[in-house]
Amino acid sequence: MTDADRQVLARIPVDPSRARVYEHGWQSWSPTAAYRLDDRPFRPVSDDRRVGNYRPEVTASADAFQGEGLLAVDPGTGEGVHVVGAPSASGPMASIRAEVSGDAVVVSADAEVSTAVHPGDLDGALARWGEGFAAAEHVGPIRPPPTAWCSWYHYFEKVTQGDIEENLQAIGDLGLDVDVVQIDDGYQAEIGDWLRLSDRFASLAAVVDHIRGAGRRAGIWVAPFLVGERAVLARDHPDWLVDGACPGTGWGDQRLSALDVTHPQGEAYLREVFGTFRELGIDYFKIDFVYAGAMEGRRADPDATGVGAYRRGLQVIREAIGPDAYLLGCGAPILPSVGLVDAMRVGPDIAHHVEPIDGDLSQPSQRAAAQNSRWRAWQHGRFWVNDADCIVAGAHVERREDWAAVVERYSGLRASSDRLRGLDEWGLATTRRLLRPGLTAPFVP
Repeated sequence: MTDADRQVLARIPVDPSRARVYEHGWQSWSPTAAYRLDDRPFRPVSDDRRVGNYRPEVTASADAFQGEGLLAVDPGTGEGVHVVGAPSASGPMASIRAEVSGDAVVVSADAEVSTAVHPGDLDGALARWGEGFAAAEHVGPIRPPPTAWCSWYHYFEKVTQGDIEENLQAIGDLGLDVDVVQIDDGYQAEIGDWLRLSDRFASLAAVVDHIRGAGRRAGIWVAPFLVGERAVLARDHPDWLVDGACPGTGWGDQRLSALDVTHPQGEAYLREVFGTFRELGIDYFKIDFVYAGAMEGRRADPDATGVGAYRRGLQVIREAIGPDAYLLGCGAPILPSVGLVDAMRVGPDIAHHVEPIDGDLSQPSQRAAAQNSRWRAWQHGRFWVNDADCIVAGAHVERREDWAAVVERYSGLRASSDRLRGLDEWGLATTRRLLRPGLTAPFVP
């Protein structure tokens, strides 16, 4: 659709000195914030960032505000907040634009939306809109989240079986309140080959048995819709991949593809992976980079939309792991995920540094993670349990006290991700204090 095809929805009179526009980003890592009218919204620093961290098929104007599926305008006049959003989680997901024109903001969209004016402030209006959206999607009771330890932020993709065992022992020795031990990226042979192990793991079944034997639950990280070009899956079954969808590069700069869950064998493989993990005794799943499942491209089902295929993929995963397992989304299209996950990462990865290395606020950093956690706080207890990201409390973490405050204020899901025996006195005390069951009640600003 061209700009000429966009439908103008409203011309909203505003107080230019007080008005704000709320942009909601497409997926977990996409910048989400409220702006003054004279602010410039955050935009990707490159096409690679746009594809992997924003909405892949959309290039937003730098001269206008744009929300993906949701945008709100507080005119600053006290006459209510205008909220424009998608009609349902299954779409369509409009790109909604707000352009400043003198003492007015002109709102337009490129697909069907619903519009409403809510009294009060911006936070309250978003919360009320969220309650209505959740009710329409029949979101069930929000399940209390477990506490967790995750291997990622200390070991990254080099994690070994021994690292998991060491921290499992440390959890018990230190008396930490950890329900789940989550094995993150690094156990698998290649991205997409989830049932083949790297040479750093001798037996996933043995690790799971040790975790469960210690009285904990076993968790695992999977990027279910990503397939790296080095994967056996990509070599042997290229027809299981979405034609024309490239979610980016990574893991040694290999080209990535998206699994086509509308292909019968693609769906069967997804069921096999998650069914196998469930049979091993794993009942906590972090699914990551799942934006790939919603990318547009040619699928086995020619009538499937990206959002439709994505929601089908999440339903397949839920069927395979069972209703009692806990499902955490990450790198996920936000609105299309409503009703399908128990918890959701609402911002970019935390990092040991405050500022994003390349200046892009979709990238790992404390600044980006904190910003999104604040501006998506209204989703907590309405859509799911919000996950700001892990507690990282090591002495090497920049402004670690600030990040601990963000976790305490905004994160319903609490997970530690340090080498536990390496924490100093402050780090251990803070980890112990924050590792408690999070709240499920709706967030109130």
